[in-house]
Amino acid sequence: MRGMTEHVLSKVYCEKGDYLNIGAWQERSVVNGPGERFVLWLQGCPLRCHGCVNSEFLPFVKRKLISVDEMAQRILVINGIEGVTYTGGEPMAQARGLALLSEKLRPRGLMIVCYTGYTLESLRARNDPWVKRLLSHVDMLIDGPYVQEKAANLLWRGSSNQRIHFLTDAYRHLAEQVDHRQAEIEFTIGSDGFITTGTWPQELLKRLEEKLRR
Repeated sequence: MRGMTEHVLSKVYCEKGDYLNIGAWQERSVVNGPGERFVLWLQGCPLRCHGCVNSEFLPFVKRKLISVDEMAQRILVINGIEGVTYTGGEPMAQARGLALLSEKLRPRGLMIVCYTGYTLESLRARNDPWVKRLLSHVDMLIDGPYVQEKAANLLWRGSSNQRIHFLTDAYRHLAEQVDHRQAEIEFTIGSDGFITTGTWPQELLKRLEEKLRR
């Protein structure tokens, strides 16, 4: 029953034409791909990787339903960013909206990084024109499910099975560096708490949360 319910919600919220169902966004981040980037966390993921650090973005529920045009406007007014990163949740569950968004951002010089729990091979084998259209606009794809037993201290990846694919030449110069740099964590601290993003061991985050509460 849960799978059927989530499938229906996915159709309503994630494939609703020119809309995106967003779990959260961050206007500037330096740990979700090369340079300073706008980050979108898409709401909803069918994969349910054990130990996922973004569990709040897994359910297919309505969070922030925003038109592609409005999301593009929010991104394009941010000065000095290098590009946008799609993560989640599962971006491929909203391939249509992200493809349309990318087509508004790429002509303005913004590079696209996209995470997915699927492998690149499985995505290319799909008979899904929107997935293929989205991939055609992605400069760097980080693929594969998070596998807790293979958790690793790797740049932009949570587990060692995940791979970085350079789909255009934009970031290909980084190919020899990515396996020699460690994971990065970013903290944004405000009066009402703190936000973390990046890749990190879950136990580390728990210890930090405990210390900040004291």
